Amino acid sequence: MKLSIQQLIIQQRPQTGARMCCLLLLMAVITCTSCKKWLDVQPQSQVSRDELFSTEDGFKEAINGLYSRCARTDLYGMELLGGFPDVLAQNYSMATDDPVRYRQTALYNYKDVDFISRKDSAWRGLYNVIANANLILENVDKQQSILTPVNYALIKGEALAMRAYCHFDVLRLFAASYAAEPNGKGIPYVTAFSKEVPQQYKTNEALDLMLKDLEAAKTLLATADPIVSAGYKVGYPIPDSSTEQQGDLFVQERRHRLNYYAVCGELARVYLYKGDKAHALSNALEVINANKFPWTRQSDFLNPDDTKKDRILYKELLFGFYIPNTTEDLRRLFHNADRGLYITVQEASTLYETGGVGGEDFRYKQWLSQQATNTTSYMRLEKYTRDPDQNLHPQMAPGIRLSEMYYIAAECTFDTDPAKAWDYFNTVRLNRGIGAPLSNPSKTVFLQELVKEARKEFYGEGQIFYMYKRLNMPITGQNGSTVPASSAVMVLPFPDDEIAYGNR
Repeated sequence: MKLSIQQLIIQQRPQTGARMCCLLLLMAVITCTSCKKWLDVQPQSQVSRDELFSTEDGFKEAINGLYSRCARTDLYGMELLGGFPDVLAQNYSMATDDPVRYRQTALYNYKDVDFISRKDSAWRGLYNVIANANLILENVDKQQSILTPVNYALIKGEALAMRAYCHFDVLRLFAASYAAEPNGKGIPYVTAFSKEVPQQYKTNEALDLMLKDLEAAKTLLATADPIVSAGYKVGYPIPDSSTEQQGDLFVQERRHRLNYYAVCGELARVYLYKGDKAHALSNALEVINANKFPWTRQSDFLNPDDTKKDRILYKELLFGFYIPNTTEDLRRLFHNADRGLYITVQEASTLYETGGVGGEDFRYKQWLSQQATNTTSYMRLEKYTRDPDQNLHPQMAPGIRLSEMYYIAAECTFDTDPAKAWDYFNTVRLNRGIGAPLSNPSKTVFLQELVKEARKEFYGEGQIFYMYKRLNMPITGQNGSTVPASSAVMVLPFPDDEIAYGNR
């Protein structure tokens, strides 16, 4: 069933005098930690809005529900993680008979029914999260008196940040980049839980609204968020130097939520997308200089014992989605021999430059493994492998990484201090096992190398397509081919129902 944004909101809108479902995403309240570690509530599919927002625990359930909805397979649980954005970036191969139905997506056939289903589902899912974030924001100030000051700031800050985060990904998928068309048609930016058709804002206007939300969230979280305190130590869920498991359950494991530093990271992304390098740099450096997120130890990343292995570079996550319920879906997508998504042996070697500087790249060694069928050899993505289902960390979909802050700092610094920019760039490479530093005065060379490294880092995470688009750079295809940057490739069509019912 296809729905426009207006229909999505009306579907959830309480009628006068009725007690209807206001938060459909509360069907699974478990979000950011294990079942035993989170709020002990009975999952339910229907909750009265008045009842939900009458207690502090109700607000906690509601904010947790945002993350739970994001963790489904149509969003960051699979599709926006390793699905169609990565296919658009030419990251995978697939069998000729196309059992996973992504071949037409790789060919940029935006009229293909499978592609339409996936991108429309992502649109609906993102705006569903936005609608529910707006419902929280509509009530949090009215009910501030029932919330502790800390929880008020956390709940409102995270709801604002989530609203901006989801809108930004809608923009990065469905609108031309700011660099290409700053006054382009943009997207609907929804700031109220309403049955009215939301206004569509031009790209520059939508970015300004995101920045407004994120800056407000940053202010709220600056003093309230436990992660900013000197005593808050990031670590693994097992006994470690971490303090993430201490205190009220609602404020534990802040990296699984849009915490203060995650908001800084998202601000760095959005400012960079808008070409404001000064503000992008200051936010990226706030994360870097906090020294809150340590680089992953080689002994953790390369440990042969799965129960002691960190495949996801967990300590480096500023933010990530807890996705235990999609492990099997990811397994079917990436571990179904050559019947799923994979990368050829030659393409993997080219991507990670294993014949040269990448010969010792930890990412190549741990994220890809060579497999064979009766007819072919291929490389399988292991980033989300959970067999056995024991690791140093839970199953996570990376949202924002420490390494991305270094990439942003490098890009924002190059024009004024190329040596410093290369230093940021080489810091990431060094922590991935590449000891040979790069340096070149050419900005063209720098950007080419930066995109190459980012593609290695974000492989299977759905981010590199956005980087190609932002920089208006051609996509590196299979076997050395390139796909020129153009609106026909980089801008996904709005859902048909949104065009019809929203008068877009």
